[in-house]
Amino acid sequence: MRSSGSDPGMLGQGKRRMTVMEHFAGLDVSLETTTICVIDDEGGVVFEGSVATDADAIAAALTPHAPGCVGLEAGPMSEWRHTGLARHGLDAVLMETRQVRAALRASQVKTDRRDARGIAQLLRMGWFRPVHVKTGCARERRVLLGARDTLVRRTRDLDNSVRGLLRGFGLRPPRLLRERWSDTVRQLIAAHPMLMAAINPILAARDKLAEELALLDKLVRDQARDDAVCRRLMTVPGVGAIVALSYVVAVDDPARFAKSRAVGPALGLTPSRYQSGETDRPGAITKAGDARARVALFEAAHVMMTRVIRWFPLKAWAMRVAARRGAKRAKVALARRLAVILHRMWVDGTDFQAQPA
Repeated sequence: MRSSGSDPGMLGQGKRRMTVMEHFAGLDVSLETTTICVIDDEGGVVFEGSVATDADAIAAALTPHAPGCVGLEAGPMSEWRHTGLARHGLDAVLMETRQVRAALRASQVKTDRRDARGIAQLLRMGWFRPVHVKTGCARERRVLLGARDTLVRRTRDLDNSVRGLLRGFGLRPPRLLRERWSDTVRQLIAAHPMLMAAINPILAARDKLAEELALLDKLVRDQARDDAVCRRLMTVPGVGAIVALSYVVAVDDPARFAKSRAVGPALGLTPSRYQSGETDRPGAITKAGDARARVALFEAAHVMMTRVIRWFPLKAWAMRVAARRGAKRAKVALARRLAVILHRMWVDGTDFQAQPA
């Protein structure tokens, strides 16, 4: 009688299992170096090392081990690294940062080596949420919107600095349009030579920022006007060029949402919740996903409720919610509904029909 261990058929199956053993690679990326950990489908470490943060160097270290999938946390430069690895034929996946950090926090000792190993294990077990890799056009538009946000913040900071410096002298610059604000401040301090000498350089810098901001605003409007999807989304009352472009950049590909109602949670516009035993406590919105798109939708909801004169069913619904729950919650609820409506308009290719309420 032949023993089962000497069965040539079973030996052949064992060899086949060994030859098809899959490898998973985890990358812990920093600005200068990247720590690599490659494991097999049983969790055993195959390779560990550290290379320069460069797609060619990372690919050269990974290729000999033929990983079936490469995982790395989503971050500011992750899309650039993803593109570089894909150029070398490596299947890379971006992993949702909150999930990865929560899982790695369980380790009492934090090192780059442990983090890379933990990412590889999460990849092997499938305990992660993949992050959408944006197209090149969406990344370029995101840079445009980010540059505009930077100038808006810096201009506002200079305005607030001037207000604070003049407050001690009882001078209060009025709230005017940004094109007239500097001239009004100069007239206000014209009788104070020392104040003019101190404040005028700030106003000059502020005027230059305002000029550059106007150019970026025009570029944003041109991008929205030349995009058919943005023009369609702008048929919604309260949705302008910045809101439409921010939404298009955040969603990028509408097909990645199986249902339109999934866009609201993806942009962090749904309430959080904590439940444990007898405790069941709802919280504020999760604020997950793209912050710029979330803020833009909230601003569109504010404009629709406060500045749009005509009445239609969507605005009437938001005003009823405001009467029951307050204006802030109504605007959040309207922003969430706008996220759903804009996605459905994008998918169906239809304009907004604001019928009278």
